[in-house]
Amino acid sequence: MQDPNEDTQWNDILRAKGIIPQKEEAEVTEDQIVDIVEQSVQQKANGGQKALEDMDLDELDLLEDEEDERVLEEYRQMRIAEMKRIQAKEIFGSVKEISAQDYVAEVNKAGDGVYVILHLYKQGIPLCSLINQYIASLAAKFPATKFLKSISTVCIPNYPDKNLPTVFVYYEGEMKTQWVGPLTFGGMNLTCDELEWKLSEVGAVTTKLEKKPEPQVRKTVSIFSSKSAAQDSDDSDDDY
Repeated sequence: MQDPNEDTQWNDILRAKGIIPQKEEAEVTEDQIVDIVEQSVQQKANGGQKALEDMDLDELDLLEDEEDERVLEEYRQMRIAEMKRIQAKEIFGSVKEISAQDYVAEVNKAGDGVYVILHLYKQGIPLCSLINQYIASLAAKFPATKFLKSISTVCIPNYPDKNLPTVFVYYEGEMKTQWVGPLTFGGMNLTCDELEWKLSEVGAVTTKLEKKPEPQVRKTVSIFSSKSAAQDSDDSDDDY
């Protein structure tokens, strides 16, 4: 009698008509079970993906595209987080006028990681007016730094005019440095870049200036020296 499990065309016809039972599946060997388990463990270790050596070229191309997208997405998320951290600090951007009553809240309790620049001034003092112009510009340029100003005697009663202008630099509620009097600023020759550099030296701002600006007074002296030399030359010519 013909074996009903034999792979023949006739047996296939008989199976299709239900005359003989379907072919019995071959038993899975122990080695095959071990191979199946090992492949499953390997796929889980790869996040459900095949091992690289088992992938064809199309699968490898797809994996490369997915990896590129993942790396780009991770970088994008890092940049977003960085921008949010920066924006969280950049909460100022202008100069605020304060009085003695505001001093503790605005200066000593400005917050963690916050630099505070306080300018004591008085109306009618040209250098004070100049510095007020400069700190307005710098406040917009460095919004993470808190810029304040106050009329000297309003902030500190009986504060002497000879000490003006005065700039205090605070960090996390503690004074880091102070510049008192016109000579500490170089007088009316002070430039905005020079003031920015002074603030950067104490860490209050992060400047993009590559080197310390040359004091304006030196340029002025240089110009006068050139003019004087030219005049001396003219005078010498007149002697002949």
